Amino acid sequence: MRKVNLLNPQLDGSSERDGYRWRAAFLGRALGSSQIGACLYELEAGQRTWPLHFHHAEEEWVVVVAGAPSVRGPDGERTLREGDVVCFPAGPAGAHQLIGPGTVLMLAANAPFDTIEYPDSGKLMLCPSGQVFRTADAVGYWDGE
Repeated sequence: MRKVNLLNPQLDGSSERDGYRWRAAFLGRALGSSQIGACLYELEAGQRTWPLHFHHAEEEWVVVVAGAPSVRGPDGERTLREGDVVCFPAGPAGAHQLIGPGTVLMLAANAPFDTIEYPDSGKLMLCPSGQVFRTADAVGYWDGE
């Protein structure tokens, strides 16, 4: 049995992109999990985890461990507080973006195949390939056949 401590995690990831600066502990990997993904993000004020997005095949949850981060979704932006848990269902109703300050634990079912949609930029990402496409480049089903 492996264990990690949310209050003293081994930080093993980070992003230095302006507006998306965070430090993270990839807990699912550290625990040897294959079915559930878990990542603890430390966010400074105004910094975001990822662009606004939603998954077509994967549900995600956020648990606020510390601070008062905001969550942006289809119905606007709300401030969360320590202990809050929010579920982001698969599909457009589950669109979300987390904004610091705070420490949040993201949990997700590890769907082997997923499409992630980014409404603000009109893009799709296919998983597991990681390829990203613009939705404006869409063609008809029979195009080229």
